[in-house]
Order: sequence, then C-alpha cells, then structure tokens
Amino acid sequence: MIIHCSFLEESPVNSTAHLVSRGVTDVEVKAGGRAAEEANRRRLSDFPLHRRFCLSSESSSMESSVCPFCHLTLPFSELQWHANSHFEDEDKEAKDLELANQVQIASSSCSTNVDRISSLIGLQTRGDYYHVNGGLISLLKNCLELEARHNSSVSILSGHVDHFHSLPSVDIGWGCGWRNIQMLSSHLLAHRQEARKVLFGGSGFVPDIAFLQRWLEIAWERGFDPPGAQHFNCKVYGTGHRIGTTECASLFRSFGLRARVVDFGPKESEQLHLSVPGSTLGQPVTQRNVIEVSGPMDRYVNRQQGLKRGRHSCDSSGKCSNNSKGKNEGARVLVDWVWNYFSDKGLTVSGSSRVIVSDRAPLYFQHDGHSRTIIGIQVKNQQNGMRQFNLLILDPSERTIALERSLKTNVGWQKLIKRGVHTLKKPQYQLCYIDPGIASREELEELKTINSMFFEL
Repeated sequence: MIIHCSFLEESPVNSTAHLVSRGVTDVEVKAGGRAAEEANRRRLSDFPLHRRFCLSSESSSMESSVCPFCHLTLPFSELQWHANSHFEDEDKEAKDLELANQVQIASSSCSTNVDRISSLIGLQTRGDYYHVNGGLISLLKNCLELEARHNSSVSILSGHVDHFHSLPSVDIGWGCGWRNIQMLSSHLLAHRQEARKVLFGGSGFVPDIAFLQRWLEIAWERGFDPPGAQHFNCKVYGTGHRIGTTECASLFRSFGLRARVVDFGPKESEQLHLSVPGSTLGQPVTQRNVIEVSGPMDRYVNRQQGLKRGRHSCDSSGKCSNNSKGKNEGARVLVDWVWNYFSDKGLTVSGSSRVIVSDRAPLYFQHDGHSRTIIGIQVKNQQNGMRQFNLLILDPSERTIALERSLKTNVGWQKLIKRGVHTLKKPQYQLCYIDPGIASREELEELKTINSMFFEL
C-alpha cells in the first residue's frame, strides 16, 4: 500500500499529490517501511509549519492507511485530518511560545525550559470523565430543594463542577489528589474568566493526570513550594505518587491563582505541614509558618485567631462562644469554617429559595490517606434549637454514573454526598481554597512560599 503525501500552501487542496517547495519530488511511503518513513520525516521537517498534508486521489479507494509521521494505522477518511494535526499553525506556535515565556521565571533548585513549556501547552490532552447532562450540581440542587420542603434546610452550593473519578488500572489507590485538582479546575474554567485565560496555558480544558504532573513539575522548577519539590526531587511525571493540599496549591499558584491553605488539628500540630504526600501522622514532617493572609476570609480568620487556645465554636451570624469540650466540637470548628466560606457575602433566603448557588469555588479537602472535594454545605434547624450541618462532597472513589443515577432517581444520594459532623473523626484536616483574581508579579513571588492558617480542633 503506497500513500502519496504533499505539503501545499494555504489554498484549496489539490487532488494531484506533489511537493511544491524547494524542488522536492513526490515521496512514496510504504506502509511498514520504517526507513523510508524516517527519511520522509527528515525531509518534511524542513517545511514551514503552515503547509498542509494532502492525499492524492490514487489512495481514495483504500480502506485504511498508515500515518507517515507516527505510523498509526487509521481509516483513510481520517488520515488527512490526523496528519495535519502533527503540524501546529505558526500563529498558535508563536502564541504557545509567548505563553511559555510569560510563565518562565527564574527557578530555585531545578531548571525550567521555555521550549518544554511551549510543547506542553500544545501537546496536553483532555482528562477523561463521564459527562452528566445538565451537570451534577444541577441534579443535586433539585434533590436538595425537594428535601428542603420537608425539613426547612438551607443549602449553599458552588457552581458547575465536573466529577472526575479514579479509574481501575489507572489511578486507583493514589490518584484522588489529582482527581480533586481536575474537579476544581473544571469549576474555575467554567466560572472564572481570568482563570480560564491562564490555566494550563489557556487551553480551556482540564488536562489528564499525566499532564497535570508535568505542570506540577514546572511549578516546582519555577520555585513554588521548595520543600515539596525537595520531597519529590522535582519528579512526579509517570509515577503513582500521592499528592496533597500543598501540591494542589503549588500547581494553581504557578498560574497566578491565589490558592490558600488552611490547617485544622491539635495544638501540637500547629507548626507542622500536614500534607507532605506519603507521610503518615506521627512521622517527622516539614515545618510551616502560620501567617495572616489577605482576602475574603479575613473576617472569619481574624475572629478565630484569637481563639485558638481554647475550644470555641461560631455560628453563621459570626457569634462565638466558649463551650465545654464535646464529642464533635473539634470537627465543628472545621464545619463552621466551611459554612462561613460559602456564606461569606451574606446569605439571604426568601420564599422557596432554600438552595443557593454561590460564586465560591469548591474546596480541596484533605485528611490522612484520602482527599475529596467539598462542593457545598447544608444546615438544618433541629427541634431542640441546635443546627445540624452536612458537608456536601464529591468523592473521586465514587463512580460518576452511580452519582448521576442516585440523583436522578432521588434515591441513595445522601450516602454518597452528605457528610455530617459525626463522620469527621480524623485528628487533622486540611483545605485549599482559591480567592478570585490573578496575582501580580510581586505577589507571585510571595506565593512561592506556601503558608497556612491554623485552627485548633
């Protein structure tokens, strides 16, 4: 089987296959002929990228063909499109190079290659996920509204989020951190125009895990989170290394996003970095400074920082009180924080509007051994006057199709998504949230050091 190929100027495709530049004659590439294909590749590499691959009418009757560049066998009808995909448009190449130069900053312990970043922007592929018509958040909103008719609950949700679940033989057992980053990214790309322009080189889509690993390596090379970079020796691509909250923050910060970290734990863990991946509680971990940060959470943070030494809880109105130590009191500090995060701009409930879609991004939610994504929170007023809170969570270990089925039928979704205070039994937790806006160059330098806010459980 012989395929004739040629490169033509930007003009309608010519049915007569020939090479029109530099006096090069027709090239015949025999399927399976590696030497001939390599020779063809070397000769074709001299051609400008704006030229295009086309096929002669002699091949039109063939059912399948072999790409002369990557040797992939595919239907003849798809060969021209596939071959052209090997060549980037000159304008796009220039744009990718410009983006690469924009993100290139002097590194601290590793070396960043501008060409590598440029290639990454053009070559990255979309992460696979099960698409839910209308979106899971919309289905969940419907279920919460039906529930609110009977228990007068109030729920706050983030906007659109695609659910990325771990796949057998791909990332089961280690990929939860990457999947949560994908979930957060899907929200940011859908709701924040400024994030869409910078995330993943402006690609407009969520990359698969392999390319997220590449982006994290580049973040380290540029000087973000030196302790994390040292822990992994700047290398995660192609591995099954587990990551945590600081890796999530490093990746997003490297694009100029204001990712913040919050620690919850016992007093003795205040100066410890919880999410060094692979570590277990009780092992030596990297020290972390506790600092104040600017942003929409200052109102709640400042109120709490003076209360860390005692056991306190706060309601949604901002009132805090000393309480005797209770079974779930420590976890209540975390839940209070989440409630204040989603309702920070004030919560107004009128008429039948008992489910509110906030402009808040989801939260990366880490504890020892696993991480999930918090997409909202629900509160119910009980008969005894107390308020019962439920975190609303998407878990990468749950199958998306199971979530969709349970929400569409309004059966069993509570067990998959709701998590009450009584379920929060781990001694330490960590969150990552993303404030709006893009950091300036000066701020970007500050973001390279990942500090956290600490709350005692």
